[in-house]
Amino acid sequence: MDTLPYVDEHAVIVGGGGDEAWSRVRDGVERALSRRWLAGYARVVRAEPREAGGPRPLAEGAVFPGFRVVRVVPGRELALEGRHRFSVYSLVFRIEELSDGRTRLRAESRAAFPGVAGWVYRALVIGSGGHAAGMRRMLASFARG
Repeated sequence: MDTLPYVDEHAVIVGGGGDEAWSRVRDGVERALSRRWLAGYARVVRAEPREAGGPRPLAEGAVFPGFRVVRVVPGRELALEGRHRFSVYSLVFRIEELSDGRTRLRAESRAAFPGVAGWVYRALVIGSGGHAAGMRRMLASFARG
């Protein structure tokens, strides 16, 4: 998935070290991707996977509607990937401890949008700013804990 075209990256600074930030990312992803509406959306766009399952707490092989956990490096990185009829995508959360005792949480998005339908979907989701707003909101919720 690292070969997918770069979409964007968002970051937020949080208090506390890497362990605290890891807990916020792990729990925040679980919360954000377990929302009921996401399962309905996954069905509409024919996302894979369509339902939540797999190991908890989050580990490789855990799934949510539209996302599969493909890499877990506790305290450092959580990588997700997915696909639906308009896109193939990845979302990677990275944790960097800063020298002042705070931590930077970064979320990098990559995606391909094949065909005309993919182009339209990209315009609606990425071009509208909706994706960026959603990512900023998600990271802000991680920062609040």
